[in-house]
Amino acid sequence: MALDETEVTTRSFMRLVRIRTDDWPARDRIAMFRELHGRDRIRIEPSRHEPLRIDALLLKSPELGLLSGRRSPLRSEFADGSDRLMLNLGGPAVATQFGREVVLERGDAILLSGSDLGTLTTLRAGRIMTLEFPQGRLLPLLNHPSHACARRIPKQEWALQLLRGYVRTAIASDWNGAPVLPRLAVTHIYDLAATAVGAGREAHEMASGRGVGVARLRAIKDDLLAHLESDASVRDTAARHRMSPRYVGMLFESEGTTMTQFIRDERLKRARSMLLSPRFADRRIAEIAYEVGFNDISYFNRSFRRRFGQSPSEMRSDNRMRAPLAIT
Repeated sequence: MALDETEVTTRSFMRLVRIRTDDWPARDRIAMFRELHGRDRIRIEPSRHEPLRIDALLLKSPELGLLSGRRSPLRSEFADGSDRLMLNLGGPAVATQFGREVVLERGDAILLSGSDLGTLTTLRAGRIMTLEFPQGRLLPLLNHPSHACARRIPKQEWALQLLRGYVRTAIASDWNGAPVLPRLAVTHIYDLAATAVGAGREAHEMASGRGVGVARLRAIKDDLLAHLESDASVRDTAARHRMSPRYVGMLFESEGTTMTQFIRDERLKRARSMLLSPRFADRRIAEIAYEVGFNDISYFNRSFRRRFGQSPSEMRSDNRMRAPLAIT
């Protein structure tokens, strides 16, 4: 039976698979899924009330698997030796392992050990994200592995929120093109997952200096970029992200900059894009400066020249001269 899946291999250790059951005949979906994943010792049992529907992307390497997508209500059974951190992004779900039954609400997560049969039953259609750690590679990083498995991780857990944001960004940036996830990103995901579940002391100390810090800084930058035109102080930003101002400063210092410099550089880049875009050709330079967050036009002009080697008006004029003439 031929399976309609898109698989792209860029290196021997990585593959990208698209699973879309809507492309399969409805009566054959369960059999086709079992043929595709049966060798991985994964079983599914759809709800009796809804047909099987899965639309997901799976990125797999020997070190990590990332599954993200939507699925209909179903029961999944895992016995392939991979530790799994499963993020329930849809409605209520129930997980079982080691004789424990755990109810998950939307946004909660759970770790299932690869050493024992585990199940996850979603009660409604919705999104799900699963991180697979092949050959039980996550549990050795944990302080109390037996306690960490089959326990609800509430959605409010700060490390879980960082992990979700980090993986979401990695998917957006790396899955649009070739299926390549840098090894450093894989390391950061291990760090964040171990911290969210309960890392051992050594792993926690390593994670704090690697993946956790990177994810925290990325979250802060995303926040600042979303409100670039607004005034932002280190103190207010730190309070919003539940950190100390000193720690926020240290995160930016790790990249050789400050939060103030980051904001200024991003405002200048946004202003440059607007000056070069035909969409804003009728916008005065002062209006653009104010729109991106500069309140002092003289300071904006000086900063712009230092950053790009031209004044805003010179750059706009040069760009207009290089633009092709319209044929009338």
